[in-house]
Parts: sequence; C-alpha cells; structure tokens
Amino acid sequence: MNRKSLIFFIFLWYSGIGLKAQMTMHKMVTVGYEYQNQSFGEVGAKLLFLNNDDMVYRIGASALVGSVDSKFAVIPKVQGDVLLNFERNVDFYHSWYFLAGAEVTTKFIAPKVGFTLFGIIDLTGGYAFSLDQKGINGKKLNGLNLNFTVNLPIPFLNDMLK
Repeated sequence: MNRKSLIFFIFLWYSGIGLKAQMTMHKMVTVGYEYQNQSFGEVGAKLLFLNNDDMVYRIGASALVGSVDSKFAVIPKVQGDVLLNFERNVDFYHSWYFLAGAEVTTKFIAPKVGFTLFGIIDLTGGYAFSLDQKGINGKKLNGLNLNFTVNLPIPFLNDMLK
C-alpha cells in the first residue's frame, strides 16, 4: 500500500469516529417496490444518522429483484437520502419529512424526491438516467422512477419477534 492510500484510509477512519461521536445511528431493514420501466421488489439495509430531528441522513444498500422479459434479474443498488423537516415544538407535524436523495445501480442513476412518514414509510419519485446501452435482458432502464419503501428499525423487529 502506498503512502497516499494509507493517509487516505487513516483520514477516513478518524472521520468515521468523529461522525459517530456527534450523531446517533440506527440500523434498518428495508423492503419495498420500485418501478423503473419494470417492476422490482427491493430488499436491503439502511443506516440512519441524526443529530437532531430537523435533518436526518440515510445511506443504504439493497437488491432490486424482478423479472425482465421473462428472465429473473437482480440489480445491486446503493442510495443516499436527506430527510428534512424544520417544524418546531409540534410533534404531529414533525412526523413527516421531505425526502431528497439519489440511488445508483449498475444500470441507472436516479435522483429522487418525496415524502416519508416517521422515516419508516417512504413514497418517492424521480427520473432515471441509464448508465449502459444494453440495459438488462435487452430492456433499457431509464425514465420515470417510482418507489414505495418500508424501513423497519432492527430494535423494533427484535421487540416484535420476542
């Protein structure tokens, strides 16, 4: 490993420690539906970071699973979201957040906007731009992108299964 790479990894390590000391992190399991010129089921995991309830950050990785032209297909996906709600001292109105983010797969990149209820139920839409000309099983994945996702916090699942 050369010196520049070592310095870069040390910087990332200490940045992560500093981030964890300043923000609370929650782990979530994600299941959902995504329409991208084709219907896909989504299964994955997300990490939610927050310092206060006004601005929440999420990163995640998942798999889009579906049938494209009668052939089974799995597409890996990574995504990042920012959840915003600046209402103060009002609990009921603070239950929803405006969501802005992007998702990247091996086949497309899609900026998206939408709403989320408690950061658990997401409804988003956007426009996907194809990253390759072949698509998947001959079908190009670009255009309108719609998502419905349920994010279940792992402690909640643990309590439900007891």
